[in-house]
Amino acid sequence: MAIRYLKKAIKSPQTGEDETRARVTEMLKEIEQGGEAVARAYGESLDGYAGEIEVSRAAIEAAAGRIPARLKDDIAFARERVRKFAECQKASLGAFETEIEPGVLLGQRLIPIETAGCYVPGGRYAHVASAIMSITTAKVAGVANVIACSAPHGAAGINPGILYAMDYCGADRILALGGVQGIAALAFGLFTGHPASMLIGPGNRFVAEAKRMLFGRVGIDLFAGPTEIAIIADGNADPAIVAADLVGQSEHGPDSPAWLVTTSQPLAEDVMDRVPGLIVALPEVQRRNAEAAWRDYGEVVVAGTDEEAAQVSDQWAPEHLELLTGRNDWYVGRLRSYGSLFIGEETTVAYGDKAQGTNHILPTKAAARYTGGLSVHKLIKVVTTQRMTREASRAVAAATARISRLEGMEAHARTADARLAKYFPGERFDLDARDP
Repeated sequence: MAIRYLKKAIKSPQTGEDETRARVTEMLKEIEQGGEAVARAYGESLDGYAGEIEVSRAAIEAAAGRIPARLKDDIAFARERVRKFAECQKASLGAFETEIEPGVLLGQRLIPIETAGCYVPGGRYAHVASAIMSITTAKVAGVANVIACSAPHGAAGINPGILYAMDYCGADRILALGGVQGIAALAFGLFTGHPASMLIGPGNRFVAEAKRMLFGRVGIDLFAGPTEIAIIADGNADPAIVAADLVGQSEHGPDSPAWLVTTSQPLAEDVMDRVPGLIVALPEVQRRNAEAAWRDYGEVVVAGTDEEAAQVSDQWAPEHLELLTGRNDWYVGRLRSYGSLFIGEETTVAYGDKAQGTNHILPTKAAARYTGGLSVHKLIKVVTTQRMTREASRAVAAATARISRLEGMEAHARTADARLAKYFPGERFDLDARDP
């Protein structure tokens, strides 16, 4: 049975990239040339904020006083789970030195990056969870300077919940800047004097493009854009749950893809019947976002076999992937491309987004084909070490000299020659790349 689309997306995650790129290019150039004054001016014009860019301790404490105790408890709950998972990730890495043959000792060291620039979205929604995910992970990794920023809301500044979470999770400095100007400030070290070694955190298409354009000058956690969800379901899945989960991610924004691939046409049709009603029942802002996202980016695919369903999913390489089938274990072993996998009805993307413990900063736009999401591993450099005895140079130096001469790199070869001459005076070695 061939793969059939009951609903095909009008747009793709790449839609609108050219105009986004042009605007971001202009802004980054202006901010790099004009420095803090230009970044501040963009913040004032785009966010209506004219206050101090670096948030003071007094402002942080004032925000904490406006946060309900229940929210503080929930932030602590989520942060503890993220911290524990990140510590397990860190424990999976290790420094070592091993003697691969007599006198040749090779090893690796683990060095945290110097400065992490953590971007926390604060525009359409108050992404408290993103502060928890990025800052906690950086602190567990041992990053020396954790600089966080988020968009202010006019004269009120950063959302109190975000501000409290950033401070609670350990941010060393906090900037009231959002969007491209926030990313630029982190990358160029504006207002803090600490240019980011790596930019981390999700954001809208302008934030994602700014990170992409700065990559190379600074590291980035991953290429990320609007959030995505894909669900693989069969006839055993609950259509109400499937529909709710698709709509749950669609509220993020008008360009958030939601995809369903199923081996059951009745389930597909049932879900398609339910989605519009769930969207209409949302509050106004969320309804507008979800309507546009489902209309322009939603897809529903009927596959004839589980293998076909897996092929469709791997082609999407979705940020979030839910398995709601009677063969979940088979899919776990078969699937290759996703940011994070949610196995069974009992878990859902929202759990991972907010409080489950795994990181929600994940690859989008098919980047899951080659990378995973943010982890402690991405904030720690794994570097190698080498040490040798003089005797071990006998074999390594001779091979190095011959390979270097084969490549035409005579100066390389002579560094090996020099050591052989020093360590083994009077001894002859075959250092010619040609056969004797």
